[in-house]
Amino acid sequence: MKSRFLAQLLIAGLALNLAACGKKSETAADGGLVIRIGSVSPLTGPQSHLGKDNENGARLAVDELNAKGVTIGGKKARIELIAEDDAADPKTATIVAQRLIDQKVAGVIGHLNSGTSIPASKLYSDAEIVQVSPSATAVKYTAQGFKTAYRVMTNDEQQGRVVGQYAAKLGKKVAIIDDRSAYGQGLADEVEKAAKAAGAEVVAREYTSDKATDFTAILTSIKGKNADVIFFGGMDPQAAPMVQQMKRLGITAQFLGGDGAQTAEFLHLAGADGEGVIASNPGLPLASMPGGRDFEQKFTAKYGKIQNYSPYAYDAVMVMVEAMERANSTDPKQYLAELAKTNHNGVTGNIQFDQKGDLAGGAVTLYQVKGGKWEPLETVKSGGK
Repeated sequence: MKSRFLAQLLIAGLALNLAACGKKSETAADGGLVIRIGSVSPLTGPQSHLGKDNENGARLAVDELNAKGVTIGGKKARIELIAEDDAADPKTATIVAQRLIDQKVAGVIGHLNSGTSIPASKLYSDAEIVQVSPSATAVKYTAQGFKTAYRVMTNDEQQGRVVGQYAAKLGKKVAIIDDRSAYGQGLADEVEKAAKAAGAEVVAREYTSDKATDFTAILTSIKGKNADVIFFGGMDPQAAPMVQQMKRLGITAQFLGGDGAQTAEFLHLAGADGEGVIASNPGLPLASMPGGRDFEQKFTAKYGKIQNYSPYAYDAVMVMVEAMERANSTDPKQYLAELAKTNHNGVTGNIQFDQKGDLAGGAVTLYQVKGGKWEPLETVKSGGK
């Protein structure tokens, strides 16, 4: 009898847990709401420094909101951030996405990479769960037509146009390498298009992978074509050794990268060989962001050096929770309409969305490594909403 009673208790407890997981929010002991928001980024592997940066940016926002107090539908609410690791792998991303869907989270901040955000976005759309990416820049992410997919960062069409035009100013012969990821290849395609339109000749189009570290063969081939500029679409674990190998091979072409290379970790990995490298990043320089200096002070005191996207992860949380507050609901079906109406003055700037869920009126900044630091060269702003 005792064993049967214990079994019944176990089954009852399991049923309660499953019921709790089936809600967008649940009632806490004090009568308030508990809102679960997912945060997905690579927390292991070569890009973990960027993934943790995203998570910490989101966590800083959650901590501030909880300290200030959030009210949804007349009830006090406490936000819980559920951090998941997709290892920058598309297959893992779908597993993680399904896990968050099964937990009935109220929304997802992520994923970091375009290559993980795109496959995950289909699952979130089918489950009607809002996804706001702080850093996925591939055009395809919002071009699929999913009403639940948003981003708070300028996309690769805008970034690629600026970088491609700049590449044509640097030299008439441009070589392009990408890592075959959704982000790297997508950005490289846009850079190639813009560079050609600006009058440059693309003398080579090569590719590697986001796991490679030896680029000698590719660079040797490019060296023979006398490129003035080498653009790389990919992340800092590949960009840094690529620059070092260019130096060893005596290649004097200007190295040009995108936001995946414009990180604090690139400076660490590339060392002295990174001097003179130019890379772009969607958005304003941190010091020029409306809330940049204050964010930097708070973030660095708690988590250390900012890598890249943490201010955007912070803003992504803020616009999501504001939409919930305006809708008086944590149900994505209810607050999605409010999210579309966002007009938020965030750390990174004013955030409004176009009909696709893209950031309206974004900017792109070009940087160069000078004295071991990224120094802004120029900022190009696109049109408003």
